[in-house]
Amino acid sequence: MNKGISAYIISLIFLLAFQSSRLNAQALEGTIRYLKTQNWSKMMASVDYISKQRRDRETYMWGTRSEWKTFTLLHFNTTESKYEDSEEEAEPGMEGWSNRKETFFIKRNFSNNTIYDGVTLLGKTYLIQDSIIPQPWKILNDMKEVAGHICMNASMNDTIRKQITIAWFALDMPVSAGPDRFTGLPGMVLEVDINNGALVMTADKIDLKPLTTELNVPAKIKGKKITVPEYTQLIEKQIKERKAAEEPWFWGINY
Repeated sequence: MNKGISAYIISLIFLLAFQSSRLNAQALEGTIRYLKTQNWSKMMASVDYISKQRRDRETYMWGTRSEWKTFTLLHFNTTESKYEDSEEEAEPGMEGWSNRKETFFIKRNFSNNTIYDGVTLLGKTYLIQDSIIPQPWKILNDMKEVAGHICMNASMNDTIRKQITIAWFALDMPVSAGPDRFTGLPGMVLEVDINNGALVMTADKIDLKPLTTELNVPAKIKGKKITVPEYTQLIEKQIKERKAAEEPWFWGINY
């Protein structure tokens, strides 16, 4: 397709989506449930600093089970969002990750451009408070349906974790929120694919309803307060140490 025509079509789609969604913006409030699928084999395959023999051995230890499924939740309105683990089981006999009793929530306030995250890293709790830092998204021009919404894709390259992320955002949901740390696109992120299926988060249930306390965070949570750059340094340190020990860098931190 001619690039000029393609750009025109994309612009027209954004315009129509904006016009139709602007009227319903006040109704954009509720909770999205994501099915989070982690593929251990693919995660291990991306660790290129470990020998193939050792990667194969680590994969073999998990037997025939290579995928793990859990549910996560994103509560949102037009000005705020909070992402957290769900207590609901995604697989029989697999309890929700929140039952681990580890601190984990990712809060975004779009009206004042701030973040407030609570995460457990290697047994220590950190409270990350900072301004929202724009992510280096590159908007592409593919489209598909996710959870009943027409979505466009965008890509991002994380050079620290060595991850290529493809996100699919809804054209008719003009809220710059999404699961985990994936925000900042001109629409709600309904699907994320990291490293070609190593980790996939897909919206499987969208419940638009007035929220009550879902966006609140614990009032008396304890942890060390740090900024985004300081948290990034912790991640870089963890990855460097794991590489030196020839171990998967994602042991003890989120992939």
